[in-house]
Formats: sequence, C-alpha cells, structure tokens
Amino acid sequence: MDLLKQKVLIVDDEASIQELIRFNLEQAGFETDVASDGIAALEKFESYRPDLIVLDLMLPGKDGYDVCKEIRRSSNVPIIMLTAKETELERVLGLELGADDYITKPFSPLELVARIKAVLRRASGQETHDENEFKVGNIFLQVDTREVKVQDQSIELTRKEFDLLLIFMQNIGKVLTREILLQKVWGYEYEGETRTVDVHIRHLRRKLGPEGETRIETIHGVGYKLRGN
Repeated sequence: MDLLKQKVLIVDDEASIQELIRFNLEQAGFETDVASDGIAALEKFESYRPDLIVLDLMLPGKDGYDVCKEIRRSSNVPIIMLTAKETELERVLGLELGADDYITKPFSPLELVARIKAVLRRASGQETHDENEFKVGNIFLQVDTREVKVQDQSIELTRKEFDLLLIFMQNIGKVLTREILLQKVWGYEYEGETRTVDVHIRHLRRKLGPEGETRIETIHGVGYKLRGN
C-alpha cells in the first residue's frame, strides 16, 4: 500500500456504481474501499479511517443522512453525498447535516473526481482554484457549476461535451488517445466505437467557435490535444 495515497471510502448499495467510482478514483491515484449499507459504512469508517467519504443517501440499514450525522459526532472527515434525489430541500438538508458537497446521479466520473480533489484541498487549507476553475485562451470552465464561457459569453454543452472539455483542460498540451477519452468520459465498460469521440469533439469545436477549432488539435492516427497559450 502506498502510504502517500489519500483514502476514499465509497458507500453505495449498487455494485456497478461502486466499481465505476472505484475504477476512476484508483486511476486518479487514490486508494479506495467500499461499503454497501449504512451499518457497514460506519464500521469501515472506524477501521479504514478514510480521508474522504463518497456517501449515497439511499442505503439499507441506515440511510446516508443518519450515517452522516453519526460520523459528524466525532469527525470532520470530508463527505460528498451521492444520490438520485435532486430537490433543493434534500440538497440543503444534506449540507446542513455536515456534508461538504453534493452530486446527483447520473453523474460524471470526471466531475466527481474533480470535486473530490477540490474538497480535499479545501479541507487541507490549500487553494481550490486550480481544481475548480480552468482557463485557456478565451475558454473558461468552472467544474462545480458546469459553466463554460468563451470570451465571457456562456455556452451550452451537453454532459459529454463538458466532460471532454474538462479532461482536455486537465491535460493541456498532452495527447489523449480516443481510447483514453472513451474510458474517462464514457466509462470503463463502454463498448462503443471510437468514432463516437470524433463526433462529440466535432460538436464541441463548433460550439467553442474559433477557439475550439484552433485549440483542439487532431493528432492523426492517435487522438487529440488541447493547445495551451
């Protein structure tokens, strides 16, 4: 075990969600463990001592609200709540109970990883700007609001277009193969064709205008890269 790796406890009763989060977090350099119900989550919290918890609200045994309340009695470990519920009241309740952030299903694994990094940096007292906001040329991207602006004008992107732009912003100047983009944006179990990436990037370039056409470069036979300043 790498003692320098930050540990994330993933609490969700759906095995597919556990594996999706676990795969993406371990690819991002985190150590992970999982729990499938509220009681197991509390036991794992005591034995595993995670640096952050991704906590689903709808759990058997004890729900996520109760788990969060119990953990907050003894610890300020960062908690990101994960749920299919989307109402303002439920989001506010989760935050009032002590959650540090809140993300709804279906979610982008890239966005979740970015939020985890931002919450951990905030918890450690470090600046969060680099994890939440990205800028190259006249393109500005903010992770938590999923906002994209070009020359100070907001543009509307689909979820996949946003996720593609985010991974480019996180890897400015690096060549990303179509296979890597499929894995990061569509998920590790995606079995579609790589030309799906080409279609989405074509749409992304068009929406970004001249900035997209000149900055998202095609590396023939390999993939794409976002050109920096």
